[in-house]
Amino acid sequence: MLHCPYCGTNVKEDEQFCIKCGKQLPSDIYHRMNRKKKFNKFWFLPLGILLLLLISSSVFYLVLLNYSTQAKELFEQGGESVLNEDYEEARVLFEESLNYKKNFPQAAVSLDFMNKALTVEAAMAQSTDLLEKQDYQQALSLITEAENDLRNFNGPAVNQLIEQIVTKRNTIKIAQLENVLEQEPNIDNLKILLWEADAINDPDANSITLDIKNQIIDFTFSRASEQLNKKQFNDAYILVEDGLKYAPDSEKLLSLQTTIENEQDAFETAQQQRLEQAMNTAAEEQQVNENDAIDLLSAAINSDDQGRLVVKGEVKSVATIPINSILVEYALLNREGIELLSNEIYVYPDRLYPGEKGNFEFTHFDMNEQGKNLEIVVNKITWYTD
Repeated sequence: MLHCPYCGTNVKEDEQFCIKCGKQLPSDIYHRMNRKKKFNKFWFLPLGILLLLLISSSVFYLVLLNYSTQAKELFEQGGESVLNEDYEEARVLFEESLNYKKNFPQAAVSLDFMNKALTVEAAMAQSTDLLEKQDYQQALSLITEAENDLRNFNGPAVNQLIEQIVTKRNTIKIAQLENVLEQEPNIDNLKILLWEADAINDPDANSITLDIKNQIIDFTFSRASEQLNKKQFNDAYILVEDGLKYAPDSEKLLSLQTTIENEQDAFETAQQQRLEQAMNTAAEEQQVNENDAIDLLSAAINSDDQGRLVVKGEVKSVATIPINSILVEYALLNREGIELLSNEIYVYPDRLYPGEKGNFEFTHFDMNEQGKNLEIVVNKITWYTD
């Protein structure tokens, strides 16, 4: 078989030129017998494509690796901004992180949290404006909505933001309580306010709680003492019991409660028994214990923060035996010496041992006179001996 030595096409012996490539064929038949193998140029295309794919894949991998690194660095910077409470900067960093790496769940969640955090910041700023306008309910509603927005998140940054929300809520509630107290609410409203103040975990709220308790104690003591003076022992006891629900550790009310019990026992017990007991006491001691057992150390009139008159005083037992149910009878006189009213009040603690001191205090809620314009005169002090 004869071939063209240039392109390898089959040729005949008598042909002078190649019918394919057109070149002149060698006259020597021997040169037509060796077929020249020609490289197929079509292999260049797949090889080139394969090489291009390999290069492209390598470049794409390096780009993705670089983007992933950039995304992580931006994410970490965003986390630092969150801890510094710079939520706007953190939001921008998390957005840039997602631009470098779309499939980045942590950055997506953090970006969502930043949007919520910025909303919370705006709500707290708005609540501050409402607080200045004394629109407490609307301010508290905004704070509650802001807290609800964080319900599906957790972590140190969330806890940090929630602490700010709690602090803001306490500030609003305290301001609201102070505003209500300035209106001088009645005793029933004071009891409600006490629970509200006690539920706020804040030093300022603790001070308000103590103030409300003292007002409840003073009111209860005064009203119960009035009932006791009228020998309405059950009513007086009920008033004290109710007051102790709000101030269970009040020495003043506990002492009055004991006084009521003792007075009721004394009222129900025959007076003859007390007289017989006194007759058996030595004559000298009997004179002291029955007639001169108490020294009045002080008695004064002052005004409390609400402008109400408060009578305070101190006595001392000079008896030789314990005495109890010490009753102080006093009168309030104006500058002209005219008696405006008289009152009776029990000393606490109820029982005084020899040499011990006791106190008495009564708030006149219905008196409008200034304390400096009045004079107190103690007319009589009575007591019982054991």
